[in-house]
Amino acid sequence: MIRIVAGGKASKGWILDGVSEYSRRLKKPFDVSFEFFEEDKLARFLEKWPFSSSSEFVILLDERGSGLSSVEFSEKLSECFNSSREVIIIIGGAYGVSPEVRERADFVWSFSRQVFPHELMRVMLAEQIYRAQEISRGGKYHHE
Repeated sequence: MIRIVAGGKASKGWILDGVSEYSRRLKKPFDVSFEFFEEDKLARFLEKWPFSSSSEFVILLDERGSGLSSVEFSEKLSECFNSSREVIIIIGGAYGVSPEVRERADFVWSFSRQVFPHELMRVMLAEQIYRAQEISRGGKYHHE
């Protein structure tokens, strides 16, 4: 299971449709759960949350992070699943996350040097998780 912690409100309309479309295609261990927090509550939650234990692998989405190809992302997820680590992906709100949270993440991942709205990142992330699943199982969705 992949746990996605996101800033902002639960989306409406096409964002929900996009996330739902990819999420329904996901099979264990690539299935996801979303937790949404308003901006101030997300910051408080992340301050108190003792993540980055040995049983968790925390990925922070941040434009200042390192890039990964889809294949590299699939490999990273598979490594976590093979070592029985829960994957937690954090999408910050409009103001990102504190430097302390950034430091506590196991990996800081950048989709791009550009900044995207956190709602759009939910759709993009759900698609990349689906793509990672298909790469892992040798499906035809991803081709090089």
